[in-house]
Amino acid sequence: MERSAKIFVAGHRGLVGSAILKNLQSKGYHHLLVKSSSELDLSDQRTTASFFQREKPEYVFLAAAKVGGIVANNTYRAQFIYENLMIQNNVIHAAFLSGVKKLLFLGSTCIYPKETLQPMPEDCLLTSPLEYTNEPYAIAKIAGIKMCESYNLQYGTNFIAVMPTNLYGPNDNFDLEKSHVLPALLRKIYLGKCWFSGDWEAIRQDLDKRPIADINSLSSQQEIGAMLNRFGISENRVEIWGTGAPLREFLWSEEMADASVYIMEQVDFKDLIPPGKEIRNTHINIGTGEELSIKALATLIAQSVGYTGELYFNSEKPDGTMRKLTDVNKLHHLGWHHQINIQEGVKKLYQWYLEN
Repeated sequence: MERSAKIFVAGHRGLVGSAILKNLQSKGYHHLLVKSSSELDLSDQRTTASFFQREKPEYVFLAAAKVGGIVANNTYRAQFIYENLMIQNNVIHAAFLSGVKKLLFLGSTCIYPKETLQPMPEDCLLTSPLEYTNEPYAIAKIAGIKMCESYNLQYGTNFIAVMPTNLYGPNDNFDLEKSHVLPALLRKIYLGKCWFSGDWEAIRQDLDKRPIADINSLSSQQEIGAMLNRFGISENRVEIWGTGAPLREFLWSEEMADASVYIMEQVDFKDLIPPGKEIRNTHINIGTGEELSIKALATLIAQSVGYTGELYFNSEKPDGTMRKLTDVNKLHHLGWHHQINIQEGVKKLYQWYLEN
């Protein structure tokens, strides 16, 4: 990419999009195009097509998506499949029609079967059933992979799909119902720490920045306590869904952004075509290749936050997929490796949370 190229970052306010925007700016890219969802509804085909024809971006980072954790994925199944399909269909097709030079589509490693090889290589896609709780979201992302691949094969486009592992970092979503596991745990354990130590002022400050439903800093202590109880937070313990046994891999979002920009700068679709084989599964896993249990993660967060109350793992709640470790050999062969480990990342996220 040329430093003066016109680059559209779709989803620039989200966890990954904001990190990609920051990374591009730090590297001297200065013709950056961003629109909020209120300014540009990417789920509307006509609006999206008009935007691409008018603006003519040369490169596109497609980080816009409806995302969430196990509870949100299982609860809002129709919204997750519909909204994600609409956004990616509209953007990818408009990028083709307007002559975009290269597009990077961001998916998720939840695309892989519930029971599959570990670590998960790109070639295990569509080899057996998906995890039920996130099946609609996963199917949408699989469609995005195949759309990029199919447009490349039929129309000669240069659209690349990347599948990041669980991400966390600045501008994360800390909604206790809809966020991913790490930011949700961090906030729950932080609020549990505040209640355990009787620091209601800190709880009110937190709710002033991030209200939960109708509860904010002006609500009564009784109302706040009842709300926290609904999310498994009480005076002496924090409830966590499942047994704590599932293993998960986590990548700092700013490193995901760095990998994304690196791939846009250094990798083309032709570099991903397997010699002498059918052209499929050309997407790229992005992760660390390292994992830890949910119980170990919760313990690490509690230590970082300074929480000394009880961590209660509710085995009557679902665990989700027991193991989701990415095979990152393809990524390493392409020349990119992560640098920030989970211990450093949790400390960085907690500091960011307190400051924001």
